[in-house]
Amino acid sequence: MTDGQTAEPRPGLRERKKQRTRDALLRAALELFTTQGYERTTVDEIVDAVEVSQRTFFRYFASKEETTFAVQEMVESRFIEELRRRPAHEAPFEAMRRAVLCAWNSIGEAIEEVITVDLHMRTYQMIESTPSLLAAHMRRGIALENQIARLIAEREGLDVERDPRPRVAVAAFSGVMRVTGQLWGKGVDPSVEALRDLTEEYLDQLVPALARDWHAR
Repeated sequence: MTDGQTAEPRPGLRERKKQRTRDALLRAALELFTTQGYERTTVDEIVDAVEVSQRTFFRYFASKEETTFAVQEMVESRFIEELRRRPAHEAPFEAMRRAVLCAWNSIGEAIEEVITVDLHMRTYQMIESTPSLLAAHMRRGIALENQIARLIAEREGLDVERDPRPRVAVAAFSGVMRVTGQLWGKGVDPSVEALRDLTEEYLDQLVPALARDWHAR
């Protein structure tokens, strides 16, 4: 530890207990959603599974929907953190590519501290097959794309409202991420490594797919 730096304080007993309660509620909610259906599951059933009150549930989550996207929110936050750390000299696509791969390198362990990766995959499949959640997923995706576009514009010294390039670049990147997520959700390997490898494979094809003549010579 260098001068001027301080160690991160270890969470106290109360904070650890609160985190355990939140994680237990999240696991119970996702297990119920993926086994009996999102719409059929009530908050009462979730809190009964953890043996806490409704008041406790709403202390941690505003709604059932918020629990559904809690892990995804964690993944997206990690990606944004990584993107902010990328060196300024990297081109936008390269910065986004490296940020998402770095995020997947470290996020697997964090996910498994809360839920199993298998449950994460089953949750993704449930979102894709539940109309109300799919609509929420699309809304969240649009909000995330706008956030990334503003960040890319800031990196490049551009006005995102006047220059279309940040939004175009992010739209292409996000399209690849949606495709790889859907393919992973339909696959047989629920591991984070499988999702990372698939993401890397498809992102590596983005520039060739846009820039090259596809016709055989």
